[in-house]
Amino acid sequence: MGEEETQRADQEPAAEKAQERSGKEEEARNDVAEEKGVIPPLDQKPAPPVEEKVADPAVEKSSGGLVDREAMLASVATEKRLALIKAWEEKARKQKQRTTLQLSRRAYKRQTSVGSWENSNRAAVEAQLKKIEEDFDKKKAEYAEKMKNKLAEIHKVAEEKRAIVEATRREEFLKVEETATKYRDAGFVPKKFLGCFSF
Repeated sequence: MGEEETQRADQEPAAEKAQERSGKEEEARNDVAEEKGVIPPLDQKPAPPVEEKVADPAVEKSSGGLVDREAMLASVATEKRLALIKAWEEKARKQKQRTTLQLSRRAYKRQTSVGSWENSNRAAVEAQLKKIEEDFDKKKAEYAEKMKNKLAEIHKVAEEKRAIVEATRREEFLKVEETATKYRDAGFVPKKFLGCFSF
């Protein structure tokens, strides 16, 4: 009976150790699952990665396979957590680059649309201005032609009036000549030769 009790005593700590190991493995799995669920949204800046220093399992005391295995599981969990953090950081960086690129493209499209709108409106205004200038030039030419015609008409009327005046003068001169010849032929001397001298 003594041997059975020692065997039971030896088996009980081994069973407790196995339960502890399975409990720690379960906690490590829960930790990893919690780490996946704690990834912050993309609009927040990621916290710098925290590097946890874990003792090298080869350096630890190798009192048994249990300690080495726990150390290995802890280092694997830590490495996995760090890898998830790095992957998340890389994903956030790429997302930020994509967003920046999309914003740049959108801004470029808006700028080009504004530029094309400006060019089309400028062309329309320049076409209107050119049409107005052409209309103005046409009206100016028409008005200049009217003024030239008016000047020509005025000149023509003036020439006619000059001709009338000249004709009247010639008629009067001829009349005076006829009267003078008549008086000479008659031998008559006028009473008033000059207005200031009278006979």
